[in-house]
Amino acid sequence: MPAITKDWDRHVEHAEEIARGTGFQALRDEILRNALPQSEDRVLDLGAGTGLLTLPLAEHTEYVWALDISAGMREYLRAKAESAGLDNVRTVLASASSVPLVDGSVDLVVSNYCLHHLREPDKVRALREAWRVLRPGGRLVLGDMMVGVTLRDTRARRILRQKVRALVRRGPAGLLRLTKNALRLATGRWERPAAPEWWERALTDVGFAEVLVSPLSHEGGIAKARKPLEPSRAAERGG
Repeated sequence: MPAITKDWDRHVEHAEEIARGTGFQALRDEILRNALPQSEDRVLDLGAGTGLLTLPLAEHTEYVWALDISAGMREYLRAKAESAGLDNVRTVLASASSVPLVDGSVDLVVSNYCLHHLREPDKVRALREAWRVLRPGGRLVLGDMMVGVTLRDTRARRILRQKVRALVRRGPAGLLRLTKNALRLATGRWERPAAPEWWERALTDVGFAEVLVSPLSHEGGIAKARKPLEPSRAAERGG
């Protein structure tokens, strides 16, 4: 089945509303805590959206490349950065699986709830791109939906039960949302999350070291890793 792309320009307002919610604010803080941004850091934010990670990082680093596939997201973020008086945010229209930066040009790569929209081969390409643009010793920290889409997974079953119960409690609107999600899953139009074990294996295969993947109490998780000072053989072969 061919990949179904989403018109993100039509979802800018919704993305900003989600980013202002307490759940994503907490996830932002957890990513930043793990990223340990330094004043001299050059940063790449993959799937920057409306700036959940970009703006706080720009306040504490040399500059941030804010990459997003949506022109609407980019313009919204550009206005927010200007209104905050930040002149070190560089917005770029591109895909996470094809980053228009040269090798070894950043110290830190971050991402939040971007890569679960990609199929597994494109996730791997995005991780390879992150590895490529990082300097030796550079860091990667990403938050994403990290749950297996299978009822054989105990954590996946628990999370699914929690989500179904929450939607049912919302009444007709929740039941409608539940039906829509089921149809999206059946037609291949739902998100494409990967389990924490997949992330750990993929990051290691790409060539990252010090890989640590931490599932959260909900469907999300945090992955962090470091590009070795000396490339692994797997990385030299392209994964």
